[in-house]
Amino acid sequence: MSIYVGNLSYQVTEEDLKRAFAEYGTVSRVQLPTDRETGRPRGFAFVEMESDAQETAAIEALDGAEWMGRDLKVNKAKPREERSSSRGSWGNNTRNNRRY
Repeated sequence: MSIYVGNLSYQVTEEDLKRAFAEYGTVSRVQLPTDRETGRPRGFAFVEMESDAQETAAIEALDGAEWMGRDLKVNKAKPREERSSSRGSWGNNTRNNRRY
């Protein structure tokens, strides 16, 4: 299981998250996605802990808590949805099929 942490400050680091969540158990992994173009954090993260009980305690304690000037949104992460390889009609050259 993984925890979704949203509404994060853009100055947050993986170490900041590890310290905050360590109060509720052992943090086994932190993922802090960054913007491809700017390199800055995207405002959310995923945290994994050793047990479901630790994750539940962290969620209950931190959801809605004010941290680094922001009200956190903390809940169980949902499985990532598969993206469709089809992107609309970009691959179809419909312009050539028009009558002028």
